[in-house]
Amino acid sequence: MIEKIAEQLVNLTVKQVNELATILKKEYGIEPAPSVQIENTLSKKEKTYEKEEKSVFNIILKSSGNSKLSVVKLVKEITGKGLKESKDLVDNIPSVIKESINKKEAEDLKNKFEEIGAEIELK
Repeated sequence: MIEKIAEQLVNLTVKQVNELATILKKEYGIEPAPSVQIENTLSKKEKTYEKEEKSVFNIILKSSGNSKLSVVKLVKEITGKGLKESKDLVDNIPSVIKESINKKEAEDLKNKFEEIGAEIELK
């Protein structure tokens, strides 16, 4: 008999489980265990964290486009590296051009690269 009840419980739909929980709470005073409430709280915190806006970015060069020389010059200007090191960054795509910069600076640099035909990813 208990096995049949267990089988019936396992095969309930979500709607039926909610109805059962309501009946147990109203008629018998039985509420879900605290662990269920903790899980709900954690999932809410995770969702809130996902919605928070990222504030630190890395600029990653995905493609130099048609104007490789212009991209090398811009990389040299932004990073302060020499011509050879800048060319190596552009030749070895994808490459991190600049790390841990704020959102405004990242967007500005991305726009500069895109103006000369390069493809940039902010991570």
